[in-house]
Order: sequence, then structure tokens, then C-alpha cells
Amino acid sequence: MTQEAANNPAEGLKSPRYFLDALEDAERLMKYAAETGVSIAPESRSAILHARAEFEGGWSEDVAAKLLLALTDLADRLRPVTAGSLEACHSDTRPTMHVYLIWAIILSAVIIPASIFTFVTSAISDSMRADVTTANALAVKLTSELGPPARADVGKTTEIAELQEYAATVRALYARARRLNQFVLPHVNVPPQLLGPGDKAEDRAQYLKSKFELQIPLDDLPAARDSLTLTYQDVRFFAQNIMSDSGTFYGALNSCILPILYALLGTCAYLLRTFEDQMSNRTFVPSAANSARFVIAAIGGTVIGLFGGFTAQASASPLAIAFLVGYAVEVFFSFLEGLIRTFTKSVPGGGQGGGSTAGGLTSRP
Repeated sequence: MTQEAANNPAEGLKSPRYFLDALEDAERLMKYAAETGVSIAPESRSAILHARAEFEGGWSEDVAAKLLLALTDLADRLRPVTAGSLEACHSDTRPTMHVYLIWAIILSAVIIPASIFTFVTSAISDSMRADVTTANALAVKLTSELGPPARADVGKTTEIAELQEYAATVRALYARARRLNQFVLPHVNVPPQLLGPGDKAEDRAQYLKSKFELQIPLDDLPAARDSLTLTYQDVRFFAQNIMSDSGTFYGALNSCILPILYALLGTCAYLLRTFEDQMSNRTFVPSAANSARFVIAAIGGTVIGLFGGFTAQASASPLAIAFLVGYAVEVFFSFLEGLIRTFTKSVPGGGQGGGSTAGGLTSRP
């Protein structure tokens, strides 16, 4: 007998490898049954213990047969727990959890900043649109109230208050436009007339004050209005360019990229929930189908926007629906199959015997 055979009695005695595997599986199931209080037949327990005692000296056909019967009995009693799931719960949980954790961290690291930027830019753009609407209305109203021609009754408190609101709205619009410009790549160039001449900060600050602040005293309200309107036109042009670029970039991000990421995150949530349940029930077994589920979720997140009928059925945002698609891909598949059945039923003669084909789809009666 070689040294390798001496170290491995199963090989030395030419015992089939599956006999040793069967013994280890039976012992694992018997230990789990003892831990959980599941009673097993005495003959099954005796067969397993006898097989272990006889293993070093070699197995007989009778020992092997009784062991396999005991293993069958234990597998039936402990279903759905299996020897494979018990082994996986002992040795494969850390690698699996590590993979899920890496996926969750990567997706969160991308989704959270992207969602924040999308939310912030959307909020700023909405505020800017409101400012433009307010400023446009005030410009029209002040033009009507302050002339031309010059009126003798100008200078009332109402006109001054409206002019001050006009100036405040222009300043707010400019500030929001500068803030939104930080989230747009490439940045939109600020018009030179809104930057001020010179390199000194004091000179630029004084110039901007003269453009955005009302001059005191307000002796000539129409002139103040006209000067402020010229500034507003420059600010509005700058703001609209930024909103256009921001809407294009973050609109594409929100419509094309984030749904895929949220669908993948939904798959992570589903797999973690399933993993927790399986660990609690000792039924966890690593499966290559989990990787396929990620691919399916990515496909679902990519095309979910194409099916308005599916998104209309749920009172939730598109990103929330993408998350649900990743969490429960079966729901999306059911929708697609229902859509296919609807399509095939609409084919002329589709309900007649034999089935009809249209566009590669076959309907059966």
C-alpha cells in the first residue's frame, strides 16, 4: 500500500468515493436532527454509527446498503434541509455575504451621489423657472405702471415694493444659476457683463452691486427699472443655458442610468432577504442563478421606460418601479408574457386552430 493510500483509507481499500461522501452527509444530517430535536429511526442512527466504525476496516455491501437507506430516511425527514445546504451554511456564507456586500457598496456609492445631484439640480431648476416666471410678470407690470410716458404719480409705495421684489428675484435667479452651474459639466461660461471688470474682488463686487442693487435714493423709478431689466435679460440668458444643459445631462442620467442601478439594487435586496431566510432555515445553497438574476435585472432596468403601460399600473416613481423590477423580476416577466398574449390574440385568425405566427410570435388555441 502506498503512503498516499495509507493516508486515505477509502482509496487504499478501493472504496468508492461516494460512499465516504454519503457517510459525511448522513453524519451531518444526523447531527442537525439532534440539534433541532427531530427524532430519527434507531436503525438509521445505528447504520450511520456502524458505517463510521467499520470505515477504517473497509465497507461491506451490507454496511453500504444500510447507510444509503439511513441517508434516504434522514433526507426525507429533514426536507427541505439537505446535507449540501448544511455544508454551505457552514462554509459558504462568508464568501456569499462578501459578494453581496461588495455589490451593495458599489451600487450605493454610485446611486446615492447620482440621486443627490439629480434631486438638487432638479430643485434648483424648478426654483429658477419660478424666478423667471415671477421676474417676467414683474417686468411687464412695472413697464405698465412706470411708463413710458412718465407719470406724475410714480413713487408710490406699491411701485417701489414691486421694484424691490423685481431686484430680489433677479439676484436670487443669478445666485441659483451660479450654484447650478457647479453641477453641470462642462460649466457654462458666465457672461462677461455679469462678472465685472478688473481683477480685484472689490472692483467686481462694486460692479455687481451697481447691476443688481437699486440705487438710493430712487428718484427715477423708470430708469431703475430699465437698468434692472437689462441685467435680468443677461441673467435669464445665462440661467436658461444652464437649465438646458442640466436638463439634458441629468435627464439622461435619471432616465437611462439610474433605472439600471436601482434594478440591480433591488436584486441585491431580494438576494439578501432570500439569503437571510435560507440561513435561518438552513436551506442555503450557492447557485449560479443569482448571477443570472443580476443580468436580468439590468435588462429590466434598461427597458422599463419603454413600457408605459407597466409603469402606469403602479403609483410610484420610475426609479421606484425599476427597484421593484429588480426585486421581483417575475412580475415584469408576467407583464411581458401578458403583453405577448394580447399581441397574439390581436392577430387575424390567431384564435383559430393550429396557431398563427406574426412577427416571430406563435399563438396557440
